[in-house]
Amino acid sequence: MKNEKIKNQYRINEQIRVREVRIVGDDGSIVVPTRQALDMAHDQGVDLVEISPNANPPVCRLIDYSKFLYQQKKRQKEMKAKQVKVEVKEIRFGPQTDEHDYQFKLKHAKEFLTDGNKVRAYVFFRGRSILFKEQGEVLLLRFANDLEEYAKVEGMPSLEGKKMFLYLAPKKAGAAKKSQQARDREAAEAEAKENSTQQQTQEIDVETPANGGLLANAKISADALKKLTESED
Repeated sequence: MKNEKIKNQYRINEQIRVREVRIVGDDGSIVVPTRQALDMAHDQGVDLVEISPNANPPVCRLIDYSKFLYQQKKRQKEMKAKQVKVEVKEIRFGPQTDEHDYQFKLKHAKEFLTDGNKVRAYVFFRGRSILFKEQGEVLLLRFANDLEEYAKVEGMPSLEGKKMFLYLAPKKAGAAKKSQQARDREAAEAEAKENSTQQQTQEIDVETPANGGLLANAKISADALKKLTESED
């Protein structure tokens, strides 16, 4: 079926009924009357294949039609192989998910989105936990906010039966902007790291003053000289 579709996509030889065509090849292109192009194809033992009918004049190639169809099929197969398959990854929460579990699932969501996959997060309400649907909505909104630099929201939280869904799609590479919350967090982490480094430096200064090695050796030598002098007395 696919081969028939490809065959019917192109006109060849006498099916081409325009006045003139542009023949393209490795050496460039020329515009000739269609009758002359057909004679050229006949002399070379190949077909006149119309590859761009909407051009003015239409563009054709002198090539064996079976070989041309094989090349087209191979090209389509290669293009299909290069296409990125987008999957939808699901992440499930309970209405009272604890912080550790939340952070664990947030980490996985970042990985899914970074890989180019979509994320469908949902809160499942079991039994009477449906009373906490507002709490579930708050959780999903927080989830969307924490993923702001990785994803765009395709649909706000919506309740479907016993599940409340949130749909997220990955942002294009280079288009993600860090949220203010993320920037504040990074700034706080950098400041804490700097303070820790300064504290460690101060501790080192107290335990080992400048030129500590030389001064320590000098003090030991002085003590030893003092004991030696006392013993001689």
